Amino acid sequence: MSAEVLTILMFATLIIAIVMGHPLAYTLAAVATLFGLIDNGFNVPILFDMFANNSWGLMQNYVIVAVPLFIMMAQVLDRSKVSERLFESLYIVLGGLKGGLGLAVVVVSTVFAATTGIIGASVVAMGLMAGPSLIKKGYQKELTAGIICASGTMGILIPPSIMLVIYGGLTGFKETSVGNLFAGAILPGILLATLYFVYIVILCHINPKIGPPIKESDRTHTAVQKWTMTLKSLVPPLGLILTVMGTILTGIATPTEAAALGVAGAMFLALANRQLNWRVLKEASLSTYRTTAMIMMLFIGGKLFSTVFLSIGGGDVVADFLLGGSLSRYAVLAIMMAIVFFMGMFIDWAAILLVTVPIFTPIAMELDFNPLWFAMLMCVNLQTSFLTPPFGYALFYFKGVAPEGINIGHIYRGIIPFVGLQLLGLAIMIIFPEIITWLPKVLFSH
Repeated sequence: MSAEVLTILMFATLIIAIVMGHPLAYTLAAVATLFGLIDNGFNVPILFDMFANNSWGLMQNYVIVAVPLFIMMAQVLDRSKVSERLFESLYIVLGGLKGGLGLAVVVVSTVFAATTGIIGASVVAMGLMAGPSLIKKGYQKELTAGIICASGTMGILIPPSIMLVIYGGLTGFKETSVGNLFAGAILPGILLATLYFVYIVILCHINPKIGPPIKESDRTHTAVQKWTMTLKSLVPPLGLILTVMGTILTGIATPTEAAALGVAGAMFLALANRQLNWRVLKEASLSTYRTTAMIMMLFIGGKLFSTVFLSIGGGDVVADFLLGGSLSRYAVLAIMMAIVFFMGMFIDWAAILLVTVPIFTPIAMELDFNPLWFAMLMCVNLQTSFLTPPFGYALFYFKGVAPEGINIGHIYRGIIPFVGLQLLGLAIMIIFPEIITWLPKVLFSH
């Protein structure tokens, strides 16, 4: 059977199995096993050796140790009430502006993203904290859903991000080390947060009814009180962010060591907020265990899939398809980005990374694209996967905690403008690659 036929059948089988509702990690491994056997003439020992070697190599990757540590940091912070205190302060500081409460959600989500990196924690936390307040103050349901869901997805991009740790572990380029990826993601994250900020301000000035300011009678705090509240709630998480990121970007610690430092810092913040107890540690540990197990199973399934896919010649088939025509390098880039965006509607981001990075990265190198720039475009694109129906995880996270009266229709309509803003941000980064590459050059060029 030709490589072209095997490639088409392998992808078709994967899509059909996913649509049928089978668990993604096991589906990837099962499809890999089936087509690996077909390709090598059903030689089970050879396939087993290949799988064992690849799985062992994955488990020996020291960078991957940072994954459970960053998850543990996020789980402890999620229970330390840091984000709640920050939202309460910004509620008072920004509440008097048109769309001010929505802006407060964006700011808190951005800070929360930099301290947790887990979408579920960000969306659920903001949905519980901000959702009822926004609806009570008269915010449009669609706008409320869009702000919370879109802002909550910042955690997958703004470092320390688990997605960036995984991406760094998948590639062997110096340019896409975890430190470079973290540095390269800072300005794109700020860009997306700024786009959300500007959109909310403009929209609520055009139509103040969908995002009204809080009443004058509720604004009783002085400027000094507002500054004091904001600094008291903002300095602790910022201190943790700067500690974790600073040690990585300055080369003092590896990402894994910095993640361990982050766990210690998160526990200190929880202790300072009188939230550190046996119940919190137990719940955080169990949640970390479950999330890490899920990610590692996806890792293994995705690794087996990509290994078999490349061994049957699938990578060459895709490369010939994209590079064999007369398309320009940016047309090929657009096709790759469109494939990732479409896959994001149906498949988990981790599986997309594990399947596409080994295939698309050699093509990007053949087209002479900067590896860091291309990696960040992939990651920004994958952020949309949390918002795009039918399987956008952020939508379901928010639906589970949404205030009464908000249905899935409100949520779907609400996220459309924010998906557009994410794609606009992606386009800006393509046009101005320095947004991604400038900071890593400044930090690591010496």
